[in-house]
Amino acid sequence: MGQLDGKVAVITGAASGMGKAAALLFAREGARVVLADLNAPGGEAAAEEASAAGQRCVFQRTDVSAEADVAALIARATSEFGRLDVMFNNAGIGGALGSIEGIAVDDWDRTLAVCLRGVFLGIKHSVAPMRAQGGGAIVSTASIAGIDGYPNLHAYCAAKAGVVNLTRSTAIELAADKIRVNSIAPGGVATPIIGGGTNFNKAAIDAALVNMQPLPLAGQPEDIAEAALFLASDAARFITGHCLVVDGGATAGQTAGAPRAGQERPRPQRSFAGPSFEM
Repeated sequence: MGQLDGKVAVITGAASGMGKAAALLFAREGARVVLADLNAPGGEAAAEEASAAGQRCVFQRTDVSAEADVAALIARATSEFGRLDVMFNNAGIGGALGSIEGIAVDDWDRTLAVCLRGVFLGIKHSVAPMRAQGGGAIVSTASIAGIDGYPNLHAYCAAKAGVVNLTRSTAIELAADKIRVNSIAPGGVATPIIGGGTNFNKAAIDAALVNMQPLPLAGQPEDIAEAALFLASDAARFITGHCLVVDGGATAGQTAGAPRAGQERPRPQRSFAGPSFEM
């Protein structure tokens, strides 16, 4: 018996990385899944793979920063499968990179639109169908960058900190409807978003990640998928408003990477990391 038998899940950012790993795992555990992503070819292929792994799954091209797209995504789940039990707000980008002086306002806004507004919209549009059926589980991907500060990741840190606290506030509001809201804060995980996008070299990223936290292991998408499965399942029935840190111990003791006195500081410059398949 699967942990998600009879349930319907929506997963954003599901064409690759943690979202794809979650889609495959959820399908194996009995869920019918609507996979969402901007990467249509990757999303269609992931949906076929998930269907072969378990229950029937479908793909919906979605820009999570666009409310009409998110509303259509939730409508696809309810029209295709009749209900919505799990919403996994996972889509994200690296976004605006560089010194605080060099970040362009439009890059800042795009980062917040995908990484924070997208989560807000996913939660907002999941409430009605979940309330109508008597409950559900919402899980969102935050980051340890939403807990600790990291130089040159200012927009990403701000967005992910927003996800952590939006999880708390909505968990309080939606508890009476038996809708649980939780988040996951991954540490370093071997996915294209941190490892070169279309030029992703998994072996090289794994080798680098081994030394990034106390546990001498490279974080894998499956590690985050397992955490999402737990929070989405009835095993977590009494957990809400929580941010589950999955980081190999990185936040137990972090080494600062900011420039020290006497060191040359980076020149302010504009940089932006978009979706992993476009890098």
